[in-house]
Amino acid sequence: MPADSITIERVDHLGVRVRDAERAIAFYAILGFAVIGKPDFDAVVILRNAQDVELNLIVNANDDHPGTNILMDVETKHAGITHVALCVPSIPETIEILNRKSIEITQGPVMFSGDGHVSVFIRDPDRNTIELRAREEDLDAIEGLEQYDPNG
Repeated sequence: MPADSITIERVDHLGVRVRDAERAIAFYAILGFAVIGKPDFDAVVILRNAQDVELNLIVNANDDHPGTNILMDVETKHAGITHVALCVPSIPETIEILNRKSIEITQGPVMFSGDGHVSVFIRDPDRNTIELRAREEDLDAIEGLEQYDPNG
């Protein structure tokens, strides 16, 4: 008898729409990703990090709303994937690197419902939202930590 649901084994890769391949490659290199391929048949750049997380940069974003992410920055809420959450080993170390590389933290550090997970949110050059999330043992060591407020 066939199963009633499809078994998903893992996430294979994430597709991220961007305007400028070189600009996006430089940004994602800061997050530990390197180019592993550029197929001739499509406007895509395949990136992978040492932990085997794969991103496909889809290089065909238009410029109809410059500086705006239509899923996150407009009042009307459109259906779609709003962000990707990537696990990091340490929020304090992540914040230090983001500051050193002049990458703005757009929200956080925040903790969700006291579960011990702490996140910071950043934007890539095309305004795609990325959550960097870690389980921290010493929450007192995280400067500026706040409780997440979905209305704030």
